Amino acid sequence: MERVIRADRDEWVPVFTGLSVRQSRRLVRVVAGRGGEQTGTGRRCSRPLADWVLLIVVYYRTNLTLRQVALLFGVSKSAAHRVVDHLAPLLALAPAARRHNPDTVLIVDGTLVPVHDRTVTASSKNYRYSVNMQVVIDANTRLAVAVGRPVPGNHNDCTAFRDSGANTACRGAHVMAYGGYQGNRQVIMPYRRPRDGGELPAWQHDLNTVHKLNTVHKRVRARIEHAFAHMKWWNILRNCRRKHDGVQHATRGIALMHNLAIAG
Repeated sequence: MERVIRADRDEWVPVFTGLSVRQSRRLVRVVAGRGGEQTGTGRRCSRPLADWVLLIVVYYRTNLTLRQVALLFGVSKSAAHRVVDHLAPLLALAPAARRHNPDTVLIVDGTLVPVHDRTVTASSKNYRYSVNMQVVIDANTRLAVAVGRPVPGNHNDCTAFRDSGANTACRGAHVMAYGGYQGNRQVIMPYRRPRDGGELPAWQHDLNTVHKLNTVHKRVRARIEHAFAHMKWWNILRNCRRKHDGVQHATRGIALMHNLAIAG
């Protein structure tokens, strides 16, 4: 099996990763530029880095156990663990710039990712122990800009936006979100009726109805729902068995591959 992977890697890539061969090679170059070819002791890897990148991407895409993935690549389970532990932080979306251009428009939303590690999760509205992952994309390019730290899944998006650090990644830009982000002044949302049941001021009502702010806002904000749908093709985001920072590394890695897929 190991020989088959080495000989036909280019045929395996689209089938098991959803990336084209060109995108996969770009991913390998990114990981190599971050020191992926060095092991934890400073020695070079015994096999090509492309094999190890393919291993971790297949793991994210299929969500097979590491024992199963190890058999596919002809390595031991412990070796597969070491590969994932070493490459996961390198195969990840780079942190966003500290301050964005004032004309930049970002969209933020959260998604629940079921995780086995109970130390970082909480029982959530999806009836599973999950974390809330805040993801920020560029409204124009649809590229992922930032992924926040995981917070327990029982936190609403309003607080998760701040607790995850996603608000810091959006600093200096216009940020769009749905109405659940009330209380975050930097977030643009359609105007909602006050909690006391009173009516909206006339100018806010006109913006929502006459100028169709609600309609335009929903149409633009739908882009992050499309991004989530694409990211959930990687099955590890449907049932993550990684511990500690594993879910964050996986989500950021998938965000990077999402960007590569969009860039073509």
